[in-house]
Amino acid sequence: MSKTKSTSERNGINKEQCLGSVINRALTCNSQWPDKDEFLDVIYWGRQVLGVALGLVWGFIPLKGFIGLFLFCVINAAIVYFYASSFQGIDEEEFGGMWELTKEGFVTSFAGFLVMWIILYSGLHYD
Repeated sequence: MSKTKSTSERNGINKEQCLGSVINRALTCNSQWPDKDEFLDVIYWGRQVLGVALGLVWGFIPLKGFIGLFLFCVINAAIVYFYASSFQGIDEEEFGGMWELTKEGFVTSFAGFLVMWIILYSGLHYD
C-alpha cells in the first residue's frame, strides 16, 4: 500500500511551518501576502475568534436586544476594516474592495456570536 502525499509534503513544506508562517505574518504589521487566500483565511478565522469573544462578553454583561446586535456588527466590521487597512496596509482593490473583506466570514462569525451570547446569557441571567 502506498500513501499519496499532498502537494505541500512533496515540495518539502510542512503544514505546521505554513501555519506558523501565516500566524507570524498575521501578527506582524505591514506583512506581505503573496497568496491572497491566506490573508482571507486570516480574516475569516480572526472573525470567528472575535465573534465568540464578543458573544462571551455580551453574555456576561446582561446586554440584550437590538443594541447588542448592532454593536456586534459595528465592532466586527470596524476591527476588520482597521486591521486590513491600517495594521496590514493592504491594497483593498487586490481583494475585490473593502466590502469583500468586510463581508468575508461575517455570517459564520455572527452565528458563533449568537450561540455564545444566547447560551451564556440564558445560563447566567435567566431564571
